[in-house]
Amino acid sequence: MIRGMSDTAEQGEELSARERLRERRRTALREARRTLSRGGFSGTIRERLAALAEAAPEVYDLDEPTDMYGDGVVAALEERVAGLLGTEAAAFFPTGTMAQQVALRCWAGRTGSPTVALHALAHPELWERGAFSQVSGLRTLRVTGEPRLPTAAEIRDFDEPFGALMLELPLRDAGFVLPTWEELTEVVEAARERDAVVHFDGARLWETTLHFGRPLNEIAALADSVYVSFYKSLDGFGGAALAGPRTLVDEAKTWRHRYGGMVFQQFPTALSALIGLERELPRLPEYVRHARVVAAALREGFAEAGLAWARVHPEEPHTHEFQVWLPYDAEVLMETAVRQAEETGTFLFAVPWDRGGPGLAVTEVPVRAAGLEWTAEDVKAAVADFVVRLKDATGQGLSG
Repeated sequence: MIRGMSDTAEQGEELSARERLRERRRTALREARRTLSRGGFSGTIRERLAALAEAAPEVYDLDEPTDMYGDGVVAALEERVAGLLGTEAAAFFPTGTMAQQVALRCWAGRTGSPTVALHALAHPELWERGAFSQVSGLRTLRVTGEPRLPTAAEIRDFDEPFGALMLELPLRDAGFVLPTWEELTEVVEAARERDAVVHFDGARLWETTLHFGRPLNEIAALADSVYVSFYKSLDGFGGAALAGPRTLVDEAKTWRHRYGGMVFQQFPTALSALIGLERELPRLPEYVRHARVVAAALREGFAEAGLAWARVHPEEPHTHEFQVWLPYDAEVLMETAVRQAEETGTFLFAVPWDRGGPGLAVTEVPVRAAGLEWTAEDVKAAVADFVVRLKDATGQGLSG
């Protein structure tokens, strides 16, 4: 009994220590003078409301009535998204989880198959608590678990039938990776050969134009339907859209109501999405280009600092986000990153570190407007300081 009580107390202390570190990280991010990305989500309620009030008149007439159940500014946002993606229509959803469930159950009714082929690292497989099967009656098949998108050969040779192929572009948990344009078109053709529809999980599709060398509407035209997020790339309050043929979108709006997504008023979220489309969308290619500068500087910085093993993945980022892998404990790395921010005002690795395998940890590095101020030399200087602190924290910096 005493041993059990002791174990419980130790677990409580460990949890409390992790919570304190998380709170220090949040505070350090708010107070940091320099960081590679400073999304609005990290601000206060007052700051977000002030920014919305300042920018909203640029994107919508604020003397118009507020929306009710999807009209007004929400309908204007839907029309804007459909125009950008080149689809017949689009429907606003409060979450991407809901949007994709609805899209794929609509396609299941049309194809007669509830089976969805996807990647083992796809967002619904990892982060949605089995929503496809538990809520929508869909069955998922994992085409591959490799840290890349499925290949055309894998689609053609897959040994079970499926009604829909879902492709996450970019594949976030593999490192925000994308196929080449030729590979993507071949995969889509392979799915069509099997009489399957193609749905793009395009939460971050906005970021892909530089890599593909194609405009959004040409990318979206490959798929039968596309989901996009308004907060992951565009810094909106939340929300998502499903775009595709008008008949599909009309049916999706019916299911949106059934799923509880017909929210009474959504004008703050819709306005923030329109602001993101106006302000952030045009800058994303610039962020992607600078992310490649930052990634190269990180690799050089780690090498110059004498770190025996470090990986930047992909070596040349496909979007403005990528991964960094280091052979240390995740909590040690997070403590080092937070301490560097607290003591220098520079937060190099602001996203939490996660365990990536035995003796390895991984973090994501987004580069947004704040990161454009960093030169390659700035990045390498921050890396050198980080590595010194890391070696001191692990005893590697001690002589004798």
